[in-house]
Amino acid sequence: MVCGVYICSICIKQISPHTTAKFLNIRIFDQPCNSSNVEEWEKPYVHYPKPETFSREECACNPVRFFAIFSMQRSGSGWFETLLNSHINVSSNGEIFGKRARRASVSAITQTLDRVYNLDWFSSASKNECNAAVGFKWMLNQGVMEHHEGIAEYFKQNGVHAIFLFRRNLLRRMISVLANSYDKSNKPLNGTHKSHVHSSMEAEVLAKYRPTINATTLIAELKHVDDRATRAIDYFKSTRHTVVYYEDVVGNRTKLKEVQDFLRLPYRELTSRQVKIHSGHLSKQVQNWDEIHKVLKGTQYESFLHLDYQR
Repeated sequence: MVCGVYICSICIKQISPHTTAKFLNIRIFDQPCNSSNVEEWEKPYVHYPKPETFSREECACNPVRFFAIFSMQRSGSGWFETLLNSHINVSSNGEIFGKRARRASVSAITQTLDRVYNLDWFSSASKNECNAAVGFKWMLNQGVMEHHEGIAEYFKQNGVHAIFLFRRNLLRRMISVLANSYDKSNKPLNGTHKSHVHSSMEAEVLAKYRPTINATTLIAELKHVDDRATRAIDYFKSTRHTVVYYEDVVGNRTKLKEVQDFLRLPYRELTSRQVKIHSGHLSKQVQNWDEIHKVLKGTQYESFLHLDYQR
């Protein structure tokens, strides 16, 4: 834990027939930051980055925690990330592994991670000097499952916090995936595709589309998504991690306090401008509700028919 540059002035007097005085500025580099208030177990997770692209100046000894939000598309990760970014000391930099080249190998992944965690990654979320936590969101289909061993090892060596964000109701997620796919192709909002909206008017337009779900493959697809989430958590069980469910955050905002506690952040009320697109009972959101109800009735996924919430 090394950081900080200190400057001191030393006065040197020359004793001679003409006494003079000179001041020398001596720069002392790499003074250790005081970590006496950090508990012993926490020290591997506390960092003092020294970015190459700017100086942290007076914040050089402000500790920074590293994190990654693991999730799946249409699981509320965009909304969750805007909540975290509303914290004055948090920078979550979006889906940085959306570009294939960055996840082509473990080496490419670690090079990207090094830039992010050294605060040398710039995005609209970057808060630079006085960050208390820096990270990004990472979809499971963006190299996580293929390179999980190397990623988990990096997380352990570099003290990265893993936050898993999933949906309990995978049927709702499926409806959102299908609706988002339709929006990409048809762009009902003035010819523009929007994965997230910030007004009730926009949400109302997008919610008008009611997809038809393939009842034949429904259970197999739900099981595949469920198994994928379970495997991901298992891959990172040796890292410092927490599992958060979208529905729990929606229904109980104390969950956001738990996330802030997990990252050891000073507590703040977190907010987001995003507006939920699909609300109300699921029977109003799909074309073939009766068929879906019949397929899921009596299965392990029957609860999805009734599990509801509001946001």
